[in-house]
Amino acid sequence: MARGKNSTVVTRFILLGFSDYSELNIIFFVIFLVIYLMTLAWNLSLISLIKVDSHLHTPMYFFLSNLSFLDICYVSSTAPKMLSDFFKEKKTISFGGCAAQYFIFSGMGLTECCLLAAMAYDRYAAICNPLLYTAIMSPALCMWMVAGSYMSGFSGSLIQLCSLLQLNFCGPDVIDHFFCDLPQLLVLSCSGTLALQILKFVLAVVFGVLTVLIIVVSYGHIVEAILKISSAQGRSKAFNTCASHLMAVTLFYGSGLFIYLHPSSNDSFSHDKVVSIFYTMVIPMLNPLIYSLRNREIKEALKRWEKRAFA
Repeated sequence: MARGKNSTVVTRFILLGFSDYSELNIIFFVIFLVIYLMTLAWNLSLISLIKVDSHLHTPMYFFLSNLSFLDICYVSSTAPKMLSDFFKEKKTISFGGCAAQYFIFSGMGLTECCLLAAMAYDRYAAICNPLLYTAIMSPALCMWMVAGSYMSGFSGSLIQLCSLLQLNFCGPDVIDHFFCDLPQLLVLSCSGTLALQILKFVLAVVFGVLTVLIIVVSYGHIVEAILKISSAQGRSKAFNTCASHLMAVTLFYGSGLFIYLHPSSNDSFSHDKVVSIFYTMVIPMLNPLIYSLRNREIKEALKRWEKRAFA
């Protein structure tokens, strides 16, 4: 801390992480390291497979490869610091490092909200307008949708960061979490946080509720179109193309909205920490499996890759 004439300015924070369970440090480290490495391996493998197999050069897999890239960046914004802290007596992070970590983490999370909504629209176009699908989902539109997702996500994150930097932090300097997240930082501020709390809620509504509304409307039209398909096989095929996306959406939004739409309190932080592990580490690890296990085209692409690799 740096001391002024009448106040103390916090220049670094202490991350408690999982210090309440210090006797389980080795176990936690191994579990989280395995999850992180699996997340990197599975997402990188999916990106590579989509890149090398021409059969997967479609809008759906273009969005999926971007989702995998987002998940890699998302988990990497928090996991390396958390893993290294298991072996540190003092788990500190500078104020600038804390702000940068939150900016990247928040930007990736908000971008993923937008990208999941874009993927829902892609499924709507594929199922409800199959004859016009190629014309609707042109490469240019797909690029703009992905670029728009990034611009929207990081604009929302930048707005929060600018508001966060206006706050004063004069102690305490202990964050009861394993990374710098906004709810925990708001509790530590010694200046008024009402404006930033309102901003947090508004952004949660814009990026959470509105993108969910886009997804719900898209799937409402999809369900209507599926019910009009005469053959059971056709209905099953159409549903299978959407089931993975719906599962990923449910997991991501369910945990994220729980954290950011309920009021912050000290009593809720230990519960938030458990939920945060789920959406910062477990979901990015599961997404490649969710999209691959029931996906016939991914399985066929893997078989083609194996034939080329072992030919």
